[in-house]
Order: sequence, then C-alpha cells, then structure tokens
Amino acid sequence: MQTVLEILNKTTEYFKKCGVPDPRLDAQYILAHGLGMTRMDLYLKFDRPVTDEELAKMRPMVQRRGKREPLQHIVGSTSFCGHEIKCDARALIPRPETEVLVEQALLLIKDIPTPHVIDVGTGTGAIAIAIALARPEAVVFACDISDEALALTKENIAHHHLEDRIMLCKSNLLDTLCKSNQLEGIGMEAQFDLIASNLPYIPTQTLPSLQAEVLKFDPTLALDGGADGLLLINKLLNTALSHLKEGGKILLEVGEGQSESLQSKLLPSTGLEFVKTYADLAGVKRFPLFRKKISVETM
Repeated sequence: MQTVLEILNKTTEYFKKCGVPDPRLDAQYILAHGLGMTRMDLYLKFDRPVTDEELAKMRPMVQRRGKREPLQHIVGSTSFCGHEIKCDARALIPRPETEVLVEQALLLIKDIPTPHVIDVGTGTGAIAIAIALARPEAVVFACDISDEALALTKENIAHHHLEDRIMLCKSNLLDTLCKSNQLEGIGMEAQFDLIASNLPYIPTQTLPSLQAEVLKFDPTLALDGGADGLLLINKLLNTALSHLKEGGKILLEVGEGQSESLQSKLLPSTGLEFVKTYADLAGVKRFPLFRKKISVETM
C-alpha cells in the first residue's frame, strides 16, 4: 500500500509531464481534498497508507487536472475575500487580484450609510457577495447577460444566505435595468453610489495565447473584450451616466496598459471624469476609478 508522500510525489511528476503550472502545489490541493485533510496534514502524516478506495476517489481528479482542467473546477470552489465561492465552467473563476477591487470598493462606500452598489457582469457573484457580507446595510444588485452565470450566482448567493440582500437581473451591461422595469417594487432606484465591474478585457487576437486552463474551460463570453479588449468597458462607461447618483463612481478591473487608454479616450459626452487608478499587488495599474461629474445646479 502506497503512502501519502509516495502518492504526492507521483502525482507531482505526472503533473509536470502534463505541463501543469504549479505541479507540486496542485498535487497537494487534490490529495488534501480527496483525503479530507489539510495541506499541512499531508506532511504531518506523510507515511500514512492510502487505501484503494481513496485512490479510486482521487484518480479521476488527478486525470482531470492532467488535462488542464482548473483546480477550482475539480475541487468545486475557491476562496475569495475569505469566502467560499462555487466555481465551474459557467463563469470565470474569481482571481486573487479582484480582491483588491473589492477592498477599494468598500473604501469608496465606507462613509455612505446605505450605499447602493451594482456588480455588472457578476459571473460567480463573488464581488457582490463580498460587498454584501462586508456591508450588511448595503443595497446590492448584480447583473449578467449569461443565464448560466446567473444560475451559478444564485447558487453562491444561497450558499451565503444572501437571497434577501442581493438582487439579480439578466441585463446586457446596464441596458435592461430600465427597459424592463426590473427594479420596480423592490425598493431600489435605478441609480447607484457605486458601479463595480470586472468585464472581459482580453483582446480577441490574444485569446489563443492564454493558458489551457483559461482557454479551454473558462467561457469565452467572460474573456473576449473585442479588438482592443475594451469593447464592453467603453460601452459601460458610455451608458452609465443615468445609473449613477450625483458624484457616483465606477470602479473597473482592466488589463495592463488599458487604464491609460481609457483615461486618454474618455469622451466628455459620458459625463464622467477620471479620478485615479489603483494598482494590484504586483504593482500593475489595474483598477481605474471614474466619477460622475457634479452638475452646476447641485453645487
């Protein structure tokens, strides 16, 4: 009977041959998940025998990872801002850098007693859920154009018991919010203190160069940002004005160099002004902030 350490070493070598980016780490996660242990336990109990039943349970997971299926899909979830978020092929896996967007979003609304926030292109619902859990008094709305993504969001919302706190809507960016009157009767205006959004920003021509985990298993709808990566982001900026309160803000996540492009091409007709760009943990300027210009009448 093989031990935990022997299985870990063999799995690591198999992942290396398959081109898995972090073979040892992913082997640890899959073995820990399959054995119902922590990663630390793997080394504290490295000489523990692994039963045939346990091997039979882990073997399909190892094979799936060898085919470059994302680890988060295999174990079924990921951690985002300290909260468990269910993940599968219906939506983009929440990335660690997006946690910085949530941190900045919470700072932007910290002095608003009952902030109205919308997560546009919500995907798994990770951003909306993190904000709702951090600010119980906030009115949180989440929208997406994908029925599959919205179904996943609904499951994550239910997991965190936020059914009465987060309102879902199928919408092409912000277009459907007013056209179908989906906000009627739910005690919420169609204007927000903050629009937070992690829309697709990968230029179409660069999609083939993405890692297999992303290209093969993430929905293209959640990746393809058009020719320059900014197609949907520009549409959001150009249609957001009527959905923002006076001084309301838009916080986005974009790719490297795209914040500068948005700033330089921002049209006066949007009614928005660029405020600043926040950097991610690697120092990349990734989170541009825009604000609705305050009208002369309100000054």
